[in-house]
Amino acid sequence: MVTHFDHVTVVVRDVEAANRFFALLGFEHDKSVIISGDTFSDYMGVPGIEADHVTLVLKGATPRTEVQLLRYRKPQSLPDPNIETLNKLGFNHVCFAVDDLDSEIKGLRGAGIEMRNEVLDFHGRKLVFLRGPEGITVELSERKR
Repeated sequence: MVTHFDHVTVVVRDVEAANRFFALLGFEHDKSVIISGDTFSDYMGVPGIEADHVTLVLKGATPRTEVQLLRYRKPQSLPDPNIETLNKLGFNHVCFAVDDLDSEIKGLRGAGIEMRNEVLDFHGRKLVFLRGPEGITVELSERKR
């Protein structure tokens, strides 16, 4: 039985830019390693893998919540031409809960982060999509009390 969300992994070309984005959401650097060799190639299903693996941890979150960044050295990462298209099959977006959506948006816009849409009130929540690293969609959600 699943007990809680653990992590999401994002493949990026620019680890520092992705790190800055997630730092704005409260994630801190935890550790960085290089993954390579047969064990990781077999596990990931990526022959000849060599990648920077960076773990970011959400400050103060219980249970622990991570964003893992992968920057492939070998083989070259493959672009997804439909990354921003939310009606494609497969992964759609990741959503993080916030206490004050308006305050978060203000800070993010001030840091140059683009909103993909206007705030939506839906099912007792205020929601907004952000344009994240490599074009991934990140959503923020404030539950109404």
